[in-house]
This record gives sequence, structure tokens and C-alpha cells, in this order.
Amino acid sequence: MSLLSSIGGPRDLDALNEDQLADLADEIRTFLIENVARTGGHLGPNLGVVELTIAIHKVFDSPEDPVIFDTGHQSYVHKLLTGRQDFSGLRARGGLAGYPQRSESPHDVVESSHASSSLSWADGVSRAMTLTGRKDRHVVAVVGDGSLTGGMTWEALNNISDDNDRNLVIVVNDNGRSYAPTIGGMARYLNRVRTGETYRHLRRGSDDLFRKLGPAARAVYRGVRGGTRGFLSRFTNNGDLYSNLDIKYLGPIDGHDLTALIETLEQAKRYGAPVIVHTITEKGRGYEPARNDEADQFHAVGKIDPVSGVALGGGGAPAWTDVFAEELLAVGEDRSDVIAMTAAMLRPTGLLPFAQKFPDRVYDVGIAEQHAVASAAGLAYGGLHPVVAIYATFMNRAFDQVLMDVALHRAGVTFVLDRAGVTGPDGPSHHGIWDLAMLQLVPHIRIAVPRDGERLREELREAVAVEDAPTVVRFPRGGVSADLPAVERLRDGVDVLARGDSEDVLLVGIGPMAHVAVEVGERLRAQGIGATVVDPRWVVPVQPSIVDLAARHRLVITIEDGIRVGGIGTRVRQVLRESGVDTAVDELGVPDEFIDHASREQILEDAGLTAAKIAQDVVAQVVGTRIPVARASAEADGVGDVPHWSDARPR
Repeated sequence: MSLLSSIGGPRDLDALNEDQLADLADEIRTFLIENVARTGGHLGPNLGVVELTIAIHKVFDSPEDPVIFDTGHQSYVHKLLTGRQDFSGLRARGGLAGYPQRSESPHDVVESSHASSSLSWADGVSRAMTLTGRKDRHVVAVVGDGSLTGGMTWEALNNISDDNDRNLVIVVNDNGRSYAPTIGGMARYLNRVRTGETYRHLRRGSDDLFRKLGPAARAVYRGVRGGTRGFLSRFTNNGDLYSNLDIKYLGPIDGHDLTALIETLEQAKRYGAPVIVHTITEKGRGYEPARNDEADQFHAVGKIDPVSGVALGGGGAPAWTDVFAEELLAVGEDRSDVIAMTAAMLRPTGLLPFAQKFPDRVYDVGIAEQHAVASAAGLAYGGLHPVVAIYATFMNRAFDQVLMDVALHRAGVTFVLDRAGVTGPDGPSHHGIWDLAMLQLVPHIRIAVPRDGERLREELREAVAVEDAPTVVRFPRGGVSADLPAVERLRDGVDVLARGDSEDVLLVGIGPMAHVAVEVGERLRAQGIGATVVDPRWVVPVQPSIVDLAARHRLVITIEDGIRVGGIGTRVRQVLRESGVDTAVDELGVPDEFIDHASREQILEDAGLTAAKIAQDVVAQVVGTRIPVARASAEADGVGDVPHWSDARPR
């Protein structure tokens, strides 16, 4: 029986000695490599926190002592130690989530995987425990060094340092990387600590010396090492980092030395006030393909060969991100005023080629989306045109800056939202389904949703040409859709993709959903229903030709992969009413819910966003058995007897 299979919960660690814990760490790494290679997932971060997670669960008593991860992609080892060892369906429907999930285990506290929020959570949880008489419990927050670049972390530290009467342990997992190398002055400071010869020599020499002198000397050593301005801190100037925060500082600690980790965490546990434990770890530890990957140490991988680390499958269509990267580079060559910005995701958002070509025209601000957007407004004021590339889910964090810093000041800033719409296996916090509903609230904003690679290229060019308002170009995850040529481009830029023999139904396909709309149109024509299929290209503002076409049709169907509530369909309906057009509108999209991890195809099918389901419902609306009911054709008798409109909630 393996050691790992004997672990049904954290307290099973109590029976293991130090040698067995080290063997368990080796087993966990082997397990992660073999299993994540089959499913894909966050491999590098979890290989780096094996000993750290074992030590945390050895010292603290989860779930009575809540453990909060920032971000949750480093929680695989935590799952294994809390009784979840079936990784066969990792990130797939019915299998384990790729992030903490309360429905899986009481050991999971915070499900959101947006960075830099853990200390705020820990602040609140620890205050609650103190106020409710549970002063013997501890709260542990595990925060990656990349998350220290987020402003929320420092807001939380400011409040934590103001109230030192609670048991709160902040573990800084310092591996010098978030996705890629961590950005900013804080990162440079930690890197000097991590790599400095003075620290390494003092740490190694003093550790060896005190260990040889026995338990009493080791206790003295822990106390000396633990002071905020302790022995090693003075020689490395490391104490200056946290001294002004009035929080106890322990470290730096070798994050792969189980003995040192357990001793230090025990000391932190006994302290009785907020403590920062600074651990230095290696992302991708124990797996050479990950360690040798300069890009991101296998931060997230698809299916790979477990021995070589080579990606399996591949081929097929180029990724949306790659098409954007190529076109932005071309734009940059044509226009010297175009600069690029991102929030700790230079490679994932496609900005690396631009950075390599124009290193002085790219700004990576770290995990600080709000700062990125406000800074972009300043860059625009200074005569530049920033292109801010962010995952759609993380754009939620910077809404106020888009509204009040960019739009209010009519700044020419282009936002490129990657992973927009339904993303699939990463679950609720990573779906990019809110951006269309959220951003269309912003006055003067213009939003483009390309249906294929060629449209992405032309809409990006059109976006950066706008200098008096924010523009948005958003596209989904994965391979780019096949090019879908238009049969006609109308005067305001709307593309007509298909025309039927009669004007019964107007199908408005938003971005990649235009492909579904075309298939729906073909199914309707096969049943004698005329369908016009259009792609607005620019969905906000609603173009005049959409209003004109809607007035001539019996029914309008909008199809998008964002939430229905407040989505593009809702805006189309409102514009039609304002224009005096009473054609019924059925707005199709995903529900306003937090959608669990599953494949994109499964989620779209659940939402009824398949061509077969949509066509079936449209037929029922045309014949009058489902609302909203299509108005009668101009040739039909008794047009006034047929309902023109229904405010019934779409399914």
C-alpha cells in the first residue's frame, strides 16, 4: 500500500515520521505528473508546493483551521491530502474541479481563482473567529508571490497590521513567478533575497551549525531567524520588507525542506498574532520538462507525454490568441503610437511577439488590472494608443476604471479580451460570460466580436483607429473558427451571411455564434421558413441596418455566448422599441448562473445554444405555439390578432 493511498484526511499525516513525509512528497509528485499528463491542468504550480502543503496540513487542523489558497490553481496537493485522489476526471464534468470547490470538501473555503483576494478573505475569517469566541483556531492564507503585485493584497495587509489580536498565518509561496516571471519592484526585491549569496551562505551555515548543537540550539536558532529584524534579516536587509507593517516575519524558508517548514509553521502557530512565513519554492519541482520550460514552468498544460512533457494532439486551427498576436505585431509595425499592456499575462494573451519586436512599447503591470486600465487612460492622454490585453473574466475587476478613467475622459484605449464567453474546464471563475453585459453599460464604448480570424484582424484595425472612446475586441478560447465569408456587407459594416426566400426570421449571430446562426438558417429553410443571417461585427452600438432588417422580419433571434440578462440581445430589443419596431425578439445566451466546469460544447448544449434546439424553438415561434410569437406575415389575414410582442422570460 502506498503512503498516498493511506491518506484519507490531513490527520493521517500525524502517524508519519519525517522520512515517510519525504517519501509521501515523492509519491505525490509522481501522481501529479502521471495524472495531469492525462487530463491537462495546472502542473508546474502544484509540483512546487508539495512539501509546503504537506507541512501546512501537518501543523494545522483543516477544516477547523481554514486554509485559503491564492490562487486556487495550486490546490491539487491540498485535494490529495483531504481525501480526493481520483484525478481521472480532473476539470471534466463530474470530476474534480481544477480549483477549490466547496461542494467537493469542507476543506475548501474560497472557490474564486482571481488572484490577490486571499488576504482579504483571511482578514474577514480571522476577525469572525475572534469575535465568535473561536480564538483557538487559526486561519492560513497561502499567497503566491505574483499575487503580491495586486493592490488588494496590500489593502488587506494594511488592515491586518492594524489589528494584531488574531491567529492569522500568511504563507508567501515565493517562486519568482505568477504565470511567467513576477513583475515589479516587489518581485525584484524578493529575487535579491532569493538569490543573494549572503543569504544563501548565512542560511546554510547557520542552519548546519545550530542543528549540530542539538534541540536547545535549534530552538534558539528558530527564534533568532524568526525576528522581523533577526540575524539573517539584518544581513540581507530582508526585514525592511515587512517591518513597517508591524507583522511578525519568519523566513525566508526553503519551501522544500519539510523539517524547516514544519518547525517554522509551528512557531507561527504559537505566536498568537498575524505572522508572515516567507517560503522559497521552485515551480515545476521534480519534473525536468517543467523546470526546463522557460516560458512558465508548465503553469498550465494540455495532455502531455508524462516522460518527455511533449504536448499530445495539437495541430488543427491556429488559436484565436495567435491570430491576435500576429495582427497586433503588424499594427505595431504600421503605427509607432500603439503600445501594449497586460496584467502578468504577457504570453497567455499573445503579447510576447510584440514585446520581442518592440520591448520598449510593452508594459506588464503584474496582477493589477485596475492599475493597468487607469494607466492606459494616462497613456492615451499622453498621445499613445494602448492595447490592453486581458482575459475576459479578469476584466470584471477593472470595470470602474473603464467607466470613470477611460470612458469618462473619452480616452482612445482598445481592450482585447481573450477567453471570452464559455471557456469550459476552468469553471465558474474563469468563464468570460459577463463582459458583454457589463461593458455595454459604459457610455460611448464600442464593442466588436469577430466571428473568425479574418474578422479579428480587420476589427482590431478598426478598433485602434478610434481615438475618442474605448473600444473592445473579444474572442473565445481555443482554435479560431473557420473563415465565414459574407454574401454582402451593408453600409454600416454589418455582414449578411445568408438570405432566405422570404423575410420570416432575422438571426443575429454574435461573433463565433454566427456559425451556429448560419446552421439554424439552413435548418429553417429546409422547413420552408425564410431566414436572414447577419453578423453585426460591432455589436455596440446597435447598427441602423439591424433595426431596418428587424422591421421587415416577423421574428428576431439573437445568439450569444454571454449571459442573457443584459446581453446584446437585450440591447437589440431596447433599440428596436426606441425605434418604434415591434418585432418580437428572443434573446438566446447562457443563464445568469455560476457555471461549473465542463466542456464548452456541454455547456452550450445545456443552455440550448445548439443549431438543432434553436431551430426547433424558432419553428414553434413561427407557427405560434411558443413565445415570443412571430408576427403574421404581411400576406396573412388577421395580422392584428397575432401577438407582436411578449415580455415572457426567455427559456
